[in-house]
Amino acid sequence: METEGETAGKAGFFREFVADLESPREVRRFGSGWFAGFFALLLALSGLAMVVALRFPDWFATPELQVVKDWNGFRLVVHLTLLAAYALALLSLLLRPRKALGFAALLVALAASLLGGANVQPEETASWGIFFGLDFFAVNLLATGFMFAPLERLVPHRREQRLFRAEWREDLFYFLVSSMFVQLLGFLALAPSNAINANTDSWGAFRAGVASLPWLVQFVIVLVASDFVQYWYHRLFHQVPFLWGFHAVHHSAKSMDWLAGSRMHFVEIVLLRAVTSLPLFTLGFSPAVMQAYLGFIYVWSSLLHANVGGNFNLLGHWIATPRFHHWHHGLEAEAVDVNFAIHFPWLDKLFGTFHLPPDRWPENYGIPEQVPQGYWGQLLYPATRKGKVD
Repeated sequence: METEGETAGKAGFFREFVADLESPREVRRFGSGWFAGFFALLLALSGLAMVVALRFPDWFATPELQVVKDWNGFRLVVHLTLLAAYALALLSLLLRPRKALGFAALLVALAASLLGGANVQPEETASWGIFFGLDFFAVNLLATGFMFAPLERLVPHRREQRLFRAEWREDLFYFLVSSMFVQLLGFLALAPSNAINANTDSWGAFRAGVASLPWLVQFVIVLVASDFVQYWYHRLFHQVPFLWGFHAVHHSAKSMDWLAGSRMHFVEIVLLRAVTSLPLFTLGFSPAVMQAYLGFIYVWSSLLHANVGGNFNLLGHWIATPRFHHWHHGLEAEAVDVNFAIHFPWLDKLFGTFHLPPDRWPENYGIPEQVPQGYWGQLLYPATRKGKVD
């Protein structure tokens, strides 16, 4: 049985770990060991997720990623990931006065090794017919973490903003939910597509014609068509009070970075994926185009929300940039209900909602109404809110 001293010790370590993650900028400079500890933790968590998915494939592996795990070099990648986590954790422990970050990364990497590491073998489990996408979470974490954490450090819009700013834990939980519940989200989102396919046998010739188009042409069509639909979907969620209750959760983030894009109400995620999947699954587009688009949208969404500088005054009129989308999240009166497009700002120009003043960014982010903190309070917010604040 755990003693009070042991419980207090664990709580003390957790507080020290969080304090280390949230260290101010001046004590997490290059050479301080902070970045070594951060990337060690990123690699260790990704390695652990991949090892668990390999050990319990019926529960934690995404079937669509099986082709990746069957690749001969995949286990070597897992092995190198864990080795890099160990090396960076040790470097952090050597360089940094605070040891919590490096020690946490070391423990996570050790847990992955004890589970079998790169040589882990599948364990017999009873399949429940459902799975949690732990491997999908690992791929997302590696791709977006290694892409945007350095980018926000090298070319930030707000230099004073910390990598682990206020509310980062809530947004990381959103990131975990959207990744691990990929099967449930996919099932709920694709139900309309399946119903349409089952009742449109006469569309066979049209679908065959779409499938015969070059891959790049299909991809461009999907980008434009999905953005046109998303524009009106997005605008509707701003203008209908009931729908705004769900979308307000996304806009409640008071800081913008690559993780803030993950903050979306579960219902809105399902509806958005259903809307974007309809042209992919009902009109004959290639599965490879579908997969490329889904991967692209994860990265693109992170980029638009990222704390990345660059005014791009001309480009921002035609291709969505971080500054263009940051105005959509601005707290100022001039930022209300503008810039609904996800890829192409010319849609906003066409429908009168474009706003991109030269060389200016919003001063603050968020919304006037008070959205609860924490995932569960935000999940219930559409039912508990009293009305949109203009």
